[in-house]
This record gives sequence, C-alpha cells and structure tokens, in this order.
Amino acid sequence: MAISTLVAQIRKSIELNDDDLLVLNRYFKFLKVSKREFLTAEGQQCRNLYFVEKGCLRMFYVNKRASEQIVQFALEGWWISDYFSFMNSKPSDYSIQAIEKSEIWSVDKGQFEDLLKELPKLEKYFRIVMLKGVAAAQHRSKLQYEMSKEEFYVHFSTAFPEFMQRVPQYMIASYLGITPEYLSELRKRNS
Repeated sequence: MAISTLVAQIRKSIELNDDDLLVLNRYFKFLKVSKREFLTAEGQQCRNLYFVEKGCLRMFYVNKRASEQIVQFALEGWWISDYFSFMNSKPSDYSIQAIEKSEIWSVDKGQFEDLLKELPKLEKYFRIVMLKGVAAAQHRSKLQYEMSKEEFYVHFSTAFPEFMQRVPQYMIASYLGITPEYLSELRKRNS
C-alpha cells in the first residue's frame, strides 16, 4: 500500500522525490488494527513510532486509583508513541490502543535510525513533529492550570470537535481529568 497521508504530511515540511518515496516504503510497515487492539502495553518497551493513516488511537496509563488516565489521542495525520520508552529502550509507562478500527504506519527504532541515515532530510521533518508535540503538551499543561474544568472542556470541544464525535465520552472525561458524570453535566450546560 502506498504511503499517502504520511507522504502528504511530510511534504508540508520537506520535499520528497520519487526515490525518497521508495525509501519510505521500505522502512514503514502498514498495519490494520482492530478496535481496542493494543499497539503497546504498559510495562513493555515501546519500540515503534506510529502514524495514523485512518482511525483513532489513545495513549493512557492506569493511575493509583486503578482508573485509566488518557494523556493523548491521535487522529488521521497525527503521530503517537511513548517517546521516552522509544528513545531509551525502557519499559513504557503507557499503553497505546486503537479506539476504533485503524490503519497505521509504523517504524521501529532500528529501522528509524537507518531511515534517517538514508534520508537525512527527514531529520528536519521529525524535529518539526517533535517540537509541535512538545509545544502542544506545554500549551495543554498551561490551560489545565489556568482554566476551570468547564473552560477547559469548552476549549477542547471547540478546538477538537472531531474528538467529541468519535471518542467515547468516558475517554474524553479521562483526558480532561473529570468524571463522566461531570462531563455529561458540562455538555448539557454548553449545548
């Protein structure tokens, strides 16, 4: 299968020619994953970077109260991984799971290093991806401290309406750090 969405995403940052596309096809593996299928489980090493071609993924951990705490979602065109585990070859603190039937591109750590040696211009692309990810995490952290739970909900639902349509409400509540009951109350109040 041709790497379509991934190529379009990369081309937003760097130029790719036909030879570059052949290289990408050698290194990336296409996966079809079922709804609720795990790509990485907490305690395992996260050996891959995942790009969502179609579908939706989530990254979460189980907190001290034994409930799931979602830290990230990924829709079409987004990357997801436990970068600390990936970079340091350590067990992951997170699980990555498909929320819906998904199609993803995956590259493992060894292949990733070889890919960057063969196509060094991808270093720029992945630097941009990582910086955007760090910036988004910093912004989310700031909003969580500055905003009330209701303001944070309104911001999230306005900025990411596609999540509100595709992700189960209890998962959105987990991501926002509120109970499903309170989310239901907020939805009624803000509809």
